[in-house]
Amino acid sequence: MNARSVNVLVWGENRHEQTEPGVAEIYPDGMHNAVRRGIEHWLGKRASVTTATLDDPEHGLTEEVLAGTDVLTWWGHAAHGEVSDEVVDRVHRHVLAGMGLVVLHSGHFSKIFIKLMGTTCTLRWRNANDRELVWTVNPDRSQVRPPAGPQRGDQLAAEVGGAGQRVDRARVGPFGQGPRHLARGAGPHLW
Repeated sequence: MNARSVNVLVWGENRHEQTEPGVAEIYPDGMHNAVRRGIEHWLGKRASVTTATLDDPEHGLTEEVLAGTDVLTWWGHAAHGEVSDEVVDRVHRHVLAGMGLVVLHSGHFSKIFIKLMGTTCTLRWRNANDRELVWTVNPDRSQVRPPAGPQRGDQLAAEVGGAGQRVDRARVGPFGQGPRHLARGAGPHLW
C-alpha cells in the first residue's frame, strides 16, 4: 500500500458565516474549516487537508491546486450562481480525469454537480402513495454487494418510505435483478 497521504481540498462558499450571525457564532472560522477538522480528525496523517472558498482568487480552484488534489469536497447552498463557469469547466475536467468529488449539503444545485449529472438536479418532494424505483446499473460494484449477505434465497425485511407501507418479506434474487418474491403487507403492491 502506498504510504502517500490523500490530498483533500475542502471547498465552501463561505456565505452564511458572513451574513448570518447565528451561523458565524457556530462556525467562527467557517464551515469549510469545520469540515477540514473533521476529515483531519478521522483520517489523521492519511490525509493532507486544505481549504478554499468562493471569495479566493479563482475560487481557490486554480489549475495548479486541482492538479494536486485527490479528492475535492464541495459545500454549497446559496451562492451557486456566483461560481464562474470557467472554474466549473476546470473542476469538471479534473473530475473526469480521476479526481474524487464529494458534494455536500445543497450541492445538488451546484453548477459542477449539474454539469456532471447532465440533469437539472431538481428535487421533487414525494408524497404519500408515491413509489420509488432504485435501479442497480452495475451489480459488480462493491457498494451494492453487502459484505455479509444477503444471499440468494435469504428472507429480508425492509421499510419502504413514501407510502409508509412495509414489505414484510422479500426473497433476494441475483444482485441487480431485484426481489423475486414478495409477501406484502396491507395496501397496494409496491413492485
